[in-house]
Amino acid sequence: MKHYLNYINGQWVDSEQQLTVMNPSSAMTYATIASATIKDADNAMQAASLCVQGGELSQVRPAIRTTWMLNAAKAIRDIADEGALVLCRENGKSLIDAKDEFLEAARYFEYYGGMADKLEGTSIPLGKNYIDFTQYVPMGVSVQIVPWNFPVSICARSLAPALAAGNAVVIKSPEISPIGMVYLIKALQKAGFPKGAINLLCGKGSTVGSHLVSHKDVNQIVFTGSVPTGQRILKDAAARATPSVMELGGKSAAIALDDADIHKVINSVRAGIFFNAGQVCSAMSRLLIHQSRYQEIKDAVVAMAQSLVIGSGEHQVDLTPVVSKEQQTSVLAMIEQAKKEGANILTGGFAPDLPGYFVAPTVIEVTADMSIAQQEVFGPVLVVMPFEDEQHAVAIANGTEFGLVAGVFGERLNPTLQIAQQLRGGQVFINEWFAGGIETPFGGVGLSGFGREKGQEAIYSYVQTRNIAVRL
Repeated sequence: MKHYLNYINGQWVDSEQQLTVMNPSSAMTYATIASATIKDADNAMQAASLCVQGGELSQVRPAIRTTWMLNAAKAIRDIADEGALVLCRENGKSLIDAKDEFLEAARYFEYYGGMADKLEGTSIPLGKNYIDFTQYVPMGVSVQIVPWNFPVSICARSLAPALAAGNAVVIKSPEISPIGMVYLIKALQKAGFPKGAINLLCGKGSTVGSHLVSHKDVNQIVFTGSVPTGQRILKDAAARATPSVMELGGKSAAIALDDADIHKVINSVRAGIFFNAGQVCSAMSRLLIHQSRYQEIKDAVVAMAQSLVIGSGEHQVDLTPVVSKEQQTSVLAMIEQAKKEGANILTGGFAPDLPGYFVAPTVIEVTADMSIAQQEVFGPVLVVMPFEDEQHAVAIANGTEFGLVAGVFGERLNPTLQIAQQLRGGQVFINEWFAGGIETPFGGVGLSGFGREKGQEAIYSYVQTRNIAVRL
């Protein structure tokens, strides 16, 4: 069984403790990885702080950082096939999706590499005898806590703009799915970044993660994960007024209007809730259907869900396992609670008789006040309900504490755009769930968090504005 290490100050480092990584498709042990200690965390923070103080990253000509970023992108592409197999086995996702994560990670480095030498300040007119201008300066040490659902691509999503802007980074990988990130960092070793610029720790969030976010040397926190964990981190951040970017949960709704194209709806449902076994913060977890189309679209959704092939991501399947036994138990418990509240299970709602941590594709008919229509499941579970008119649909869609993404399906331009502008969320899709890309800003409101990742806007989360006023 292979054993993996942490990466601190340019060196791969073992620890006196280790964590076991499981294969969700087989429920068998896959590998072990060094479990970082508080001392390891302090060493990583010291390495990052020294890198910041020495200016090896922040004070070089920005075009040099661009070169490093593009080198990184090529190195990631070179190991994409090897890394994908590891990510597939430790995480449960399909081999194709695992490779796409590495390719997306490479794209982040290309995209933000192109911005590294374009963080330009402004000149402000103050009249005769004054020169005034602004500079964008790095935050310093960025602590980034990465979730288990898309560990490679989400790591790159925040790591790439942080490095492009000149920050040193300490990453805490998810203990449940950390090995793909090891391959990502191995690729970045070849790019030319200075020692201490990138540090990777795998360890318990309750110990190592908590220590990092409350560390005296942290200048920024970037977190993607659950609402309760995010709230705990924000309490630590408040003690030192540490700037933070929070991408938390979602309970996102799609609205199918009376003129919705049923093929677009079904294709988007398939991707929106069954991709990655529904373990996506921006999943389409609620489908609101105009009452005139309700039976038609509901039946088509159920038929599609029942047609999905379930199995290991190493094979050609439609639905892969959830990431762990704990996640499987949590999803099934929420389905059982929905039954107790009177929800109607249209299909699924059980664990198939397969080795591994599978949940059958599930469609549930609910009312808007039921807990499963309000709480994030993070599994292959879609809730459906009818609506009477557009105002009713918007009220239901906006009727949770979350506000990450939303969607509208309809062939008439005016109603779809008008509804899209009323929906509560950082990103709204029209006629295709997950439309957009790394170029488009992503983030939420309410309990879905704050700050934006992706797109040009994101890089400004990794810098501070300095104003310099000169009296001539």
